[in-house]
Order: sequence, then C-alpha cells, then structure tokens
Amino acid sequence: MGVLAVYGVPDAATLIYYGLHNLQHRGQEGGGICTFDEHGEAHRYRGLGLLSEIFTNGELKTLPGTQGLGSVKYANASKGGLDNVEPLFFHHLTGDFALAGEGNVVNSRQIMDYLQKHGTLFQTDTDSELLAHLVKKNGKEDRIFRLMKALNMMEGGFTFLLMTKNRIYACRDKYGIKPLCLGRLGNGWVISSESCAFEIMGAEFIRDIEPGEIICVDYKGIRTNRYSRIKEHRMCAMEYIYFARPDSDIDGCNVHAYRKEAGRRLYRECPVEADMVVGVPESSLSAAMGYAEESGIPYEMGLVKHKYVGRTFIQPVQSLRELGVKMKLSPVRSIVKGKRIVLVDDSIVRGTTSLKIVRLLREAGATEVHVRIASPMMRFTCHYGVDTSTPEELLCSHRTLEEARQAIGADSLGYLSPESTRDSCFGCANPCQACFTGEYPTLLYENEIENND
Repeated sequence: MGVLAVYGVPDAATLIYYGLHNLQHRGQEGGGICTFDEHGEAHRYRGLGLLSEIFTNGELKTLPGTQGLGSVKYANASKGGLDNVEPLFFHHLTGDFALAGEGNVVNSRQIMDYLQKHGTLFQTDTDSELLAHLVKKNGKEDRIFRLMKALNMMEGGFTFLLMTKNRIYACRDKYGIKPLCLGRLGNGWVISSESCAFEIMGAEFIRDIEPGEIICVDYKGIRTNRYSRIKEHRMCAMEYIYFARPDSDIDGCNVHAYRKEAGRRLYRECPVEADMVVGVPESSLSAAMGYAEESGIPYEMGLVKHKYVGRTFIQPVQSLRELGVKMKLSPVRSIVKGKRIVLVDDSIVRGTTSLKIVRLLREAGATEVHVRIASPMMRFTCHYGVDTSTPEELLCSHRTLEEARQAIGADSLGYLSPESTRDSCFGCANPCQACFTGEYPTLLYENEIENND
C-alpha cells in the first residue's frame, strides 16, 4: 500500500489525488481520500480499482479542506473488498479521526483476541482498525500518549497516518522496515510513503521519518516524539529491489542508484558470455543497465511492456498473475532473434513470470537465455506486507539453484548474494533480507498463534 497526507494546503484532495498517482505502483486494488474542512466536518470517498477509475465524476469536489489523507491499496487475496480500502473513518466522543496504514502487524492476532475479550467489535481485517481501537481504549490521556502506548503494543513493519480535524500524526515502525518521509509544500506539509510523490505535488523533500518516531503536524508546525527506545534501520530490501519507484530516495539512498549498483555487482558475481543484456520492464531496467555497463555487453530493449497493464506480482490470485504476464510483455523479435541474451530481472517469487518470459524470448528466436536476478534466492515468506503467501509457492524455497534453473527453462541462472544486496544500499547499512535469509528483525508470534488454535 501507499499512504499520503497533506496539511495546511488549499484544495488538499486534488493534491493528494495527484500525489497518489505517483504511488499507484504500491497498490492497484483500491484507493480513497478523506479530508476535514474548515468547520471540522469530515468528507471521504473510496473505491475499488485504479485512481483513474475511482475518481471519475467530480468526486474530488466533494472533498473540501486544507488537510487530508489518502491511500492506495495493495492487492491481497485475504483482505480484499471495499470495507478494507483505506482511509478508515471513526466516530468517537473525544473527536472523529481518519486512519490509513501500510505494512503488516505480526502480532495482530494476539491484539485482536485481547480487544475482543474486552468487547471490541471489528468491521474490517486491517491493522489500521486495530490501532484505532487501541488508541481509543483509554480515552482519558492525551492522544499522543495513547498513540505511543498503542504503537508499543504492535510488532512488525508498518507506517500509519492518523488525522483529526486539526492535526495529522505520522508513525513509523521502530525497525524502519517500511518507508515514510516528510516534505514541505508552501506553508504546509506533506507526508508520503515515497518521495516520488513530492515532485508532482511541487513539494520539497525534507527528511525521512525516523524508525520509532511519531511526527505531529498542526498549526504550530512540526513536533516529534519517540515511542520506542528501539531504533533500527532495517528497511525492507524489496523496497529497493522492486516496490519503490526509481526516482524515490529512501533512507538516504536513491532507488535507481541502488539498482544500478546491484546490477554491477551481479555481473561480478555471475558473469556470462552473451550478445546483449535485456531488462524486464520496468523495475529491472536499472539493474540491467548496471550489468551492461560493468560487463561491456550491449544493453538492448528486447522486451516491450504494454501500457495500462498493472504489476503482475501484486495481483491477488495466481490466475490473474498468469493472465497479466501474457498481456504485459512482448519480445522485439528482430532484436533478439539469433542472439545470446542475458535476461536481468529484479527477483523471482513464484517463477511464473520468469518461465513465461524465457519462453517468449525462445519463441522469438533467442538462441540462449541466461537469467540473472538482482537479488538473492527468495526462500522464506515475508511477514511485513509482501504477499508471498506460503513457502510452497516460492520457486526457491524447496529447490536448488539447478532445479530452479530447470523450472524456468533458462540456459543458466544466477542470483546476487545477500552481502552484495546489503552493500549496494548506500543509506541503510543493514536492510531486512528476511525473505532471502530467514533472519527476521522482529518476533513473528507464530508459536503463540499455534498454541491458541
């Protein structure tokens, strides 16, 4: 998912709409915007699909105000439907508020059991609703202290934006697994999952919100609090590898620069003789450029991506992913025919896309297809918001390198090492690579869940 908030800027909803367009790659299943007007009245509109399909008939005009927050939803087979599209909105005697979040709370089951035993009723499957109930559980303290207590009960990788009628709170998990950054827009402020949203809005990037930090934005300006003594920079490596846009800067590292460096290191670790380097559009192009520069093998556009087709990896079910691959890419036959190709991709999750692309290139006349992956072998499931589902779905969870090569039909297969994945990142010294190494930065609470079943 992607989240975005604006404070103190005229026509906030329109700015949020354009900013969310630059975050559309983070979620394509649904989206929404909520604003507070000058009288403290809330206005909200949500829908399923792309933003261009949701806001079609002047809905933005029904969202007045100088502050608001928006969200695009990441497809998830178990948490679909309009009810789970954020921002969520809550009425409460201490004041109404809206809430949107990203990532995953790994102890959500335990928190939900705790709240239900105390009479809480749930309307959605979202972690944002968990936070809302925790914040409102004790209404006598100042909101910032209730928010700090609630966040301390949560474990995982997440960001949350909470908006009342006169301020916005921006929260980032204490391990810094999910990105969140602050920007300046005139006399107002912008908070976004990625800095790429700032450019289209005309905002200036100020800084990343720190792990374990809560930023409060209101008429007094910016105030900051820490809700945890733990402060680790464990940014999800898949943000750099796949999810984030190349024009974003995350924790001091430009995404495009990271991917190029990963491509250079990939050649050093997995060289091969070939006639051309071809990148899989779009998130693999930077790594392919780095591989070509380091190897001296020409970079060519051997695959063309069809416009208006979304990201196949974040489709909620496998049948949609397979259909999306068929619609997504076409080989440039006159370029690849009779050539030995190095096919550079950012990652292999299930192997569906890789198998079909290798077949496409062979059918177009490529004599050899050598697959090079600008990340390590994905052997473990993600518990922080990447929908890799079960280990059985992962190509490499139960296969050797040679078995994986055979499964996708490549002439050879090579992966970047975890060490080079780490060292390619200039801003984060120790990114989370749990899906590659199985070393999770947080507890997972799996044993507690099993014992409660």
